[in-house]
Amino acid sequence: MNLQDLKNISDGFSKSERMPTIFIGHGSPMNALADNNFTDSLHTLGKSIERPRAILVISAHWLTMNKTYVSVNPSPQTIYDFGGFPKELYEVKYEPKGAPEVAREVINEVKSIGIIEEHKMGLDHGAWSVLRHIYPEANIPTFQMSIDFSKPPQFHFELAKELQNLRNKGVLILTSGNIVHNLRQINWHGDSSKPFDWALEFDTLVKNKLDNRQLADLADFKSFGALGQIAHPSYDHYLPMLYTVGLVNTNEPIKYTYEGFDMGSISMRCFQVG
Repeated sequence: MNLQDLKNISDGFSKSERMPTIFIGHGSPMNALADNNFTDSLHTLGKSIERPRAILVISAHWLTMNKTYVSVNPSPQTIYDFGGFPKELYEVKYEPKGAPEVAREVINEVKSIGIIEEHKMGLDHGAWSVLRHIYPEANIPTFQMSIDFSKPPQFHFELAKELQNLRNKGVLILTSGNIVHNLRQINWHGDSSKPFDWALEFDTLVKNKLDNRQLADLADFKSFGALGQIAHPSYDHYLPMLYTVGLVNTNEPIKYTYEGFDMGSISMRCFQVG
């Protein structure tokens, strides 16, 4: 075989650079209907990265206990996992095809635990409320992996590393939560974009650790002490970020695609790795 023959064969191979991994601070489900600076950043994100083969979402709104599941549902439906919102929000449909084959690749990649197939899971609002802005045509196969809430933060940081090879196979790993998330302290009056001092302090602390590549520190949630407790009375919205952080490779750029606060106690910070 000469070099030209080899080139002709290689030109037929599918080319896939390493996909980025993204953390989205999703905030209120109402962002699904919004047209604001945050949703503009999501539109820009969708146009700025290579089209993925599939999307794996790890959301604060699919928590399981003592097991980690991955959805192999070929037709995930929109889940309205909230109450008390306007009728229009419950009329939103975002229903791309699932990706059972890719989901089973997740099971094969992870060796430290046995990930279990789940056949009925749809897309929770941590997924669809942001994806409908990033990929509004809903034409990219999408599936979710659960967060085992019985496990400590360090578990999730380490588990993420086993998902690394998926990025080389055209899979966009999108995590969805919030760096600061305290619904008990929401500011219902005044300037909702102005953060409480403690919220700004925690958000800045996380940003500084990202900037300085002190990534393992972010998995040591107890070290944040009282500040961490007020930023996250329950750290369900913090854990998704640890998957993106755990996927950072040496020398990969980390850039912020959106920065801001909502209702004083919710950080909307988003960032992209790679």
